Amino acid sequence: MYDTAQDLVFDRVFLRLDGLVPDIRLLLKIEGFNPAGSIKLKTAIGLIEDAERWNLLRPGGHIIESSSGNLGVALSSVCAARGYHFTCVTDPNTSPQNAAMIRAFGAQVVVVDTKDANGGYLQSRIDYIHHRLQQDTSLFWPNQYANEANPRIHRERTAVAILEEVPEVDHLFIGAGTTGTLMGCAAYFRDRSPRTRIVAVDTAGSVTFGFPPGKRHLPGLGTSRRPELCDPELVDDIVIVPEADAVRTCRAIARSQGIAVGGSTGSVLAAVARKGPELPPGSTVVAISPDTGDRYLNTVYNDAWVAEHFGHQALTPSEAGDHPDSDGSLLLKG
Repeated sequence: MYDTAQDLVFDRVFLRLDGLVPDIRLLLKIEGFNPAGSIKLKTAIGLIEDAERWNLLRPGGHIIESSSGNLGVALSSVCAARGYHFTCVTDPNTSPQNAAMIRAFGAQVVVVDTKDANGGYLQSRIDYIHHRLQQDTSLFWPNQYANEANPRIHRERTAVAILEEVPEVDHLFIGAGTTGTLMGCAAYFRDRSPRTRIVAVDTAGSVTFGFPPGKRHLPGLGTSRRPELCDPELVDDIVIVPEADAVRTCRAIARSQGIAVGGSTGSVLAAVARKGPELPPGSTVVAISPDTGDRYLNTVYNDAWVAEHFGHQALTPSEAGDHPDSDGSLLLKG
């Protein structure tokens, strides 16, 4: 029996995936089985409870935040339960399902369609928030990209759950968006399990780790502006994955395992497969799956959309002997 919807965070659900990489134990940490549908419910709870603790939020307050989708859904859910108003600043890459869910929780959705200097929308979304804050000083911006409450909640919950359920983790693969999950887990494992190799997974075209900007279509991983939270020194390896590989992996997992995973999970599992030849036999690998695939039915799992954005070759599963692509989809550090 649970008292609130926000208590329905299932932090200890792991799916064993055999066959993606031979001779290793691969455990996928499933984060999408909660009312907000993603790992971002923990982030939203952490941001809001931190603001309440410091009296930055009062009853009936108004929160504004930038999100490509999942945090927007999570914040709108928490705000609905706690009586706050919420404005979510999104962009054209945000899925219609996420936007509809945000509105269903009673929040406002603002779409910013002006690209920033790196060809994305993140800085444009943040610029819009700064403009709104100047107009209305009663608004509260949690700023998920710089707020230490973001990694803290994952240090205290996500990382703890992993290590308690899987005491011996050889490699931990984590996608990099705001890098809150990545930084929080990396800090905890550095302290409690320093032998664990932390592998950051980013998408081609993201500037988070200093690589050139490029066009991106999928929300979740990657940024057009490095988050203030990001500290590359906390990770051991960085793997850059083209979106087409993420799409192929999502579709392959759905058809071989019977579970539809989101685009970020596709990137993370593609990174595991690429690094597979370097993993010693018998290794235990944990990969974090931020959300499930139900919000990607019109994109990742839609043949016409995939062919339009990545070509018909993206509809074909990768061959086992494929080599890293020339656009940087390989191990970059370590």
